[in-house]
Amino acid sequence: MRIVIIGTGYVGLVTGVCLAKHGHKVTCIDHNVKKIERLKKGEIPFFEPDLEALFWLCVRNGLLDFSVEGTEALGEAEAAVIAVGTPTLEETGEADLSSVYKALDLCAQHMKAKTKVIIKSTVPVGTAAALEAYIAERYPTRTFGFISNPEFLKEGSALQDCLNPDRVVVGVKSKRSEQFMRELYKEFIVEEVPFLVTSNASAELIKYASNALLATKIAFTNEISDLCERTGASIQDVTQGMGLDQRIGPYFLKPGPGYGGSCFPKDTQALVSSALAHDVILRITQATIDSNDSRKASLARRVKEACGGEIMGESIAVLGLSFKANTDDVRESPALSLIPALQKMGATVRVYDPQAMENGKQYLSGVTWCTSGQEALEGSFAAVIMTEWDEFKDLNYDWCSVVIDFRGLLTGSVGHFLPLHKVGNAA
Repeated sequence: MRIVIIGTGYVGLVTGVCLAKHGHKVTCIDHNVKKIERLKKGEIPFFEPDLEALFWLCVRNGLLDFSVEGTEALGEAEAAVIAVGTPTLEETGEADLSSVYKALDLCAQHMKAKTKVIIKSTVPVGTAAALEAYIAERYPTRTFGFISNPEFLKEGSALQDCLNPDRVVVGVKSKRSEQFMRELYKEFIVEEVPFLVTSNASAELIKYASNALLATKIAFTNEISDLCERTGASIQDVTQGMGLDQRIGPYFLKPGPGYGGSCFPKDTQALVSSALAHDVILRITQATIDSNDSRKASLARRVKEACGGEIMGESIAVLGLSFKANTDDVRESPALSLIPALQKMGATVRVYDPQAMENGKQYLSGVTWCTSGQEALEGSFAAVIMTEWDEFKDLNYDWCSVVIDFRGLLTGSVGHFLPLHKVGNAA
């Protein structure tokens, strides 16, 4: 098929590469001229394991190209995939859909009538209906088939998640649109992969509800970890026992510094806001947001306590800036909350991350940027592990008096310990 992807972030570019890998002719368009220029040179604007090799294969095979305007490609396309960002509006907490509407304007101006518009951006329930009404009012001669197709990609494993999905969800209004999506994804779907066909509204809400529940599991586990710290119980034993229950499962039950990234923070907030617009109060999701904010706000205090109650004038190494390993994404990363708080307490901070240094520099000042984890440790009184990069397991921590491991990377126990591996309580 001839497919246009609007937006070249994580979702758009990974989706475009994967569709091209399976033989579709894909044009990725983006209004960011510099980003398109970089992509045309083969420079991927973010770190994602294994993406570069497949990217080049698709480009060399003539199945993947890039454009700022994309006028010709849109005119020939059988479908346009809208994969633009929907960040949180600070004033209201709602999802900012301005880029979605701009993408839709582009489709209406250049695409043929009766083509498909696939909404892969994360949008509040009711968005597809609102977009359909928008087209009817602004472009009455245009008729699009709106398909809601939420993405379930995890940064750090996005390529594999796209090529080997655990489910495909499509929200459609007609059998024709359903058949179109089955044809589009036929190379992705093996017998055991569920292909769930729903209404547009249900598909939109599946994405938000999934992320909210996963975020809730993280926040819940961190609160149980706090209770373990006070009572002497082992959070590892507790979560293992919980995870053996098939109704709960073992995933997202590991304590840590709080969730971050481009999805959970904005999607939980947008879900709460969109529910309020329908006079529904999501108390559990709001409590999850509050709990996670509290967790991140407590990190500097925990470091200070582990260091004996005072860090004024001390040098502290912070290992990891990205919100999780195998990505360079620092959006809403707990490390960005911790570092300024440590500086405010009088500490000097030495920072290293194998991929996220450049992205972190736009948010941080007054820190020492190190070229390796070992360099960050040398001369530091304490080390704080904020991201679970495998390379941090092999460093020599004997330089430091205290190591605060918020990821349980070194011993499996989330907490603080001395170089002799005297493990403290759960963090």
